Amino acid sequence: MTTAKSDAPVTDAENWAGRRADARQNHERVLAAAIDVFTEHGIGATIPQVAARAGVGKATVYRSYPTKADLVRALARMHFEWFHELTAAAVADARVDAYHALEGLLERITARLAQDRLMIEVLSGVEGLGDERLERQLEQILALGRAQGSLRADASGMDVQVLVSGAARVLIDLGIRDPDIWRRYARLALAALRAQPGADEG
Repeated sequence: MTTAKSDAPVTDAENWAGRRADARQNHERVLAAAIDVFTEHGIGATIPQVAARAGVGKATVYRSYPTKADLVRALARMHFEWFHELTAAAVADARVDAYHALEGLLERITARLAQDRLMIEVLSGVEGLGDERLERQLEQILALGRAQGSLRADASGMDVQVLVSGAARVLIDLGIRDPDIWRRYARLALAALRAQPGADEG
């Protein structure tokens, strides 16, 4: 996924806070319908399908989302908000034990990915959507782990991304949806970043 950075992505809640009640209601129905339709048919589904499921006209959808890509990006922002809440809690836990905070974070993320294939499709199918806030939160956890001596001195955010996303892609290709198996591979990936006393990490 191409990552053009956005330091503080605007949420749909911020976009719609000042709209009329009926407009907000239609917006919520469209998003709920998009989740259902894209979950059933993948993000190859069409705007008319989403409009039909929401019980609104196509024009109503297009007023809010001029293209299907705009609608998919709105769903991606919803997922990012979930990531932010989860990662912020992990940062707080990391001040006590960064390794286990990161382990818990990755286990929760991978367990959801095991069951929510729409999240995978949406996040991998959106161009130009990055999030520096998530990267900073992850780096905070890693920095705490390095300082506490529980993570390798050279552990990086890219290491986490490569190890975890690599395992995820294999599990997806194999059609494995058991959350316990996904969590196991998250732990194995993280173990590669654990500090080993006396080991050369260069």
